[in-house]
Amino acid sequence: HIILNFLIGETKMSSDLAPKELLNAVNQIAQVAGERIMEVYATDFEVEQKADRSPLTIADMAAHETIVTELKKVTPDLPVLSEESANISFQERASWQCYWLVDPLDGTREFIKRNGEFTVNIALIDDHKPILGVVYVPVTGVTYFATVGSGAFRCLPEHSPEPIMVRSCSKNRLTVAGSRSHASKYLQKFIDVLDAEDAEIELVSIGSSLKSCLIAEGKADIYPRFGPTSEWDTAAAQCVVEQAGGYLTNTQLQPLRYNTKESLLNPHFLVFGDMNKDWSHYVAQAISI
Repeated sequence: HIILNFLIGETKMSSDLAPKELLNAVNQIAQVAGERIMEVYATDFEVEQKADRSPLTIADMAAHETIVTELKKVTPDLPVLSEESANISFQERASWQCYWLVDPLDGTREFIKRNGEFTVNIALIDDHKPILGVVYVPVTGVTYFATVGSGAFRCLPEHSPEPIMVRSCSKNRLTVAGSRSHASKYLQKFIDVLDAEDAEIELVSIGSSLKSCLIAEGKADIYPRFGPTSEWDTAAAQCVVEQAGGYLTNTQLQPLRYNTKESLLNPHFLVFGDMNKDWSHYVAQAISI
């Protein structure tokens, strides 16, 4: 594994740990979970259905068990909320000031399709906000990571981390990131509204948190999500996007917050890099059509 010995800021959490002291360990945990996923990827695995009809594979569970076990070694006192252990009651969760929020395999449908567009997402939440985020892509070995106040980075295998930043919108062209497996009628309406006012719209369809990472690294302008997602789907990428200078917000342009209610479902949300464009205007038109 590449050990990302990369010195970043000294931002403190309320629990008095510095995210920079955890980042290298979390990057390595994500890589090990990715190895477990790839071991299954190479086999003729079976697919089960969860209660919400979403797919589940042994890769999801192998990554979950790896991440939970290893995070407990690093921070024994911090709880872990994972997609595969999401039945923890809000009564218990409400007392959590700081905790890990994990999607062991984001993009299970893409994993099943074997298109490589899936990620391991690990976020550290403090006071309802993501303060550390790691998004690891097992097929390519690329890692996106960030901690609050220290910028966002992309690291390719056998390379040093490179800083990433969102881009400003072009007046003549906009790139919209959309879901590969969860296309929404509102997405097309949103594109139609943009298209009526801008010269050229390019749609890039891709799976998992990679859509948000496209925004963070300045390869796309907006990712509107009008379908259902859960808090573990967005937290790690939100940290990366925000530290790259961008935003992950609800449709009223307020940043998403975590563990504030019984339900772990997110509202509709937007990921974008340029606040100078009135994205809420386009959303309102798309939803009202």
